[in-house]
Amino acid sequence: MSRADELYRQTCLDILENGFSDEGMEVRPRWEDGTPAHTIKKFGVVNRYNLAEEFPIMTLRRTYWKSAVDELLWIWQKKSNRVCDLGSHVWDEWAGEDGTIGKAYGYQLGKKYQFNKGQEPMDQVDRVLYDLKHNPASRRILTNIYNFEDLHEMNLYPCAYSMTFNVTGNKLNAILNQRSQDMLTANNWNVVQYAVLTHMMAQVSGLEVGEFVHVIADCHIYDRHIPAVKAMLENEGFEAPTFKMDKSITDFYAFTKDSFSMENYKFHEFKFDIPMAI
Repeated sequence: MSRADELYRQTCLDILENGFSDEGMEVRPRWEDGTPAHTIKKFGVVNRYNLAEEFPIMTLRRTYWKSAVDELLWIWQKKSNRVCDLGSHVWDEWAGEDGTIGKAYGYQLGKKYQFNKGQEPMDQVDRVLYDLKHNPASRRILTNIYNFEDLHEMNLYPCAYSMTFNVTGNKLNAILNQRSQDMLTANNWNVVQYAVLTHMMAQVSGLEVGEFVHVIADCHIYDRHIPAVKAMLENEGFEAPTFKMDKSITDFYAFTKDSFSMENYKFHEFKFDIPMAI
């Protein structure tokens, strides 16, 4: 069983056994039939992954990691909010008439700011890349896309909203802050994405990967997802696959989804239709 499987199992069991249910309360999300989408949740979940030891991908069910990386590059490389720039359809339901998701995610990372006097404006991604190379001891290397000024023009408020990078010796550590997490549909998808991002940032900065820490404020399982989660937790996981990345790439913007591979990825088939809350 992979370390990602172990942490996923522990988190889900803790939610199911000790979580708070909002059944009977007024909630925003709805199922497609219009009924309230209730959850059982834990507050303040923190999971730590040592990227130097193992890549954190689940085997209890398949994570479509290529699509996850494609979305990551859409946000962090292309800095796009246009769904036509994305290879999958995961954002289609949030697209407006203009074909964008509003001023969310990639749009925020692409906005330029005056960080220091006398320095040309740059966006948040380029600032991280600059600091990792020129100011690696800084405790200010972070991004934040939860921009209150633009929230009213976002079709969906950011869930994974902040990354903090910290260099310790020659290792790059990272923290992902997430306000809300659907454990069945999104947890390992996000873990894989930001683990890959940490690998990318480390390589182009001449660093090794260290720890990836995932901090989740509202970590929940939807009521209609509970049977699927329980069935998945009965699986015996496999060993983690070997993650590989094109080592010749030194430019963050030169990576493509084909720059990565997952050798010997074994996983259990998932036989449930997952209802989506909106």
